[in-house]
Amino acid sequence: MEVILREDVADLGFRGEVVKVADGYARNYLLPRKLAMQATAANKAVIEQMKAAAARRSASEKTQAEQLAIQLEPLVLSFTRKAGEAGHLFGSVTSADIAAELAAQGHEVDRRKIQLGDPLKSTGDFKVAIRLHREVTARVTVKVQAEATEEEKIAAANASGAAPDEEAAEPAAEETPAE
Repeated sequence: MEVILREDVADLGFRGEVVKVADGYARNYLLPRKLAMQATAANKAVIEQMKAAAARRSASEKTQAEQLAIQLEPLVLSFTRKAGEAGHLFGSVTSADIAAELAAQGHEVDRRKIQLGDPLKSTGDFKVAIRLHREVTARVTVKVQAEATEEEKIAAANASGAAPDEEAAEPAAEETPAE
């Protein structure tokens, strides 16, 4: 079956293209999700108008993506997670975590645009690609650090001259029961 794509579909084609797909794929996936329409003579005439509008829209989306890429490039996102001795994380840093941190810094980016093959499971610095447009990709530095252990926190408190948080430092006043 020939269909005209209304949106970009990964591994299939871009918006406005006429592609040939299996009947079941078109009926069960592309058409119900409004990602494509059947390639009839009337729809082909409509698609020519859509292509012109899509070209204008794509150009404006590309300029917005380029501006956002310029803002994202210098960012360094820091995450602190519990880690083992060798720097292997007990959890991981996922694309949803990166999207949430970007949103906290005022940049709304869909987590599906973050090109992270596998979640980050070790400490260190990583370059993560964010595909903002099919022609624009920004790279953000993600720094994953190990959370300080209790011994390190106490040692840091002692080094700075602050009193460590110990319950035994101040004995609690005991109340005497009234007789």
